[in-house]
Amino acid sequence: MKRLYGITTAMVTPFTETGEVDVPAVRALTDFLIEKGVHGLFPLGTTGEMNKLSIEERKQVAEAVISQAAGRVHVFIQVGAQTMGSTLELAGHALEAGADGIGVVTPFFLGADDRELEEYYVTVAKQLPDDFPVYLYNIPQASANDLKPEVAERIVRRTENVVGIKYSYPDFVRLQEYSFVNGGDFSVLTGTDRLLTAALALGCDGTVSGVSGVWPEPFVRAYEAFCMGDLETARTHQSVATAYCVALKGGSNMSYFKEALKMRGIDVGGMRRPQLDLTASQLSELKSALKKVESRNSDIN
Repeated sequence: MKRLYGITTAMVTPFTETGEVDVPAVRALTDFLIEKGVHGLFPLGTTGEMNKLSIEERKQVAEAVISQAAGRVHVFIQVGAQTMGSTLELAGHALEAGADGIGVVTPFFLGADDRELEEYYVTVAKQLPDDFPVYLYNIPQASANDLKPEVAERIVRRTENVVGIKYSYPDFVRLQEYSFVNGGDFSVLTGTDRLLTAALALGCDGTVSGVSGVWPEPFVRAYEAFCMGDLETARTHQSVATAYCVALKGGSNMSYFKEALKMRGIDVGGMRRPQLDLTASQLSELKSALKKVESRNSDIN
């Protein structure tokens, strides 16, 4: 089964001026990221404003990314939703649309205990073919539900196609604990962009990164250098990636991502309410911060 590795980019969702999903912009963004060297695409997650899209809009984005990628990189569609029915519908659609696999965020907002989380994932996985890969997705600071390593272990024992996890919390002990699941045959990716190189050293397979959706280059270079055994160069490029993380507020406000992409020539529109676009002063501050990063790292890039 296919697995995520390296730099898998969590994509923003482009919108038109009138607020619809901008399919041509989705396709342009897909090409941009692939041309910059990312190894996989992960649309419709937190970075993609998943909870502000209808089921049909999510299908529309998934189809656009899959068809535009055309097998050039892995495409794993994030299908987790507020209800079991919606998650199952989106998982089935991802399979039919030709995705390489799916990611499934834990249920969010309403609390779910360990038994409920286990049954949720087992139900989703068993709806799909045994050779269609499923990644768990734990982002407890946003979902309010934490997926423990022992629960992940039970899920893996009951399924054939749950192959890994995206963990978006900066906890190294937990990352290592996940790496022991299934006797060590479990793919672990950090969702904390700043920890890429350190996570690789811990044995993780890579990152699912939102900031790489704007500036993929330093992430790709850091990963490539690490794979070549050049830790010093990997650290150098990681420092550039981290500087972009700081300038872009680390994904706390996706409008920073969207405005920065516009500066790079990729117009992905604005935010959906209740989130708002950046103010003029925030935009000016962002431009200044990015200019400093680019100036400081021009000799590296």
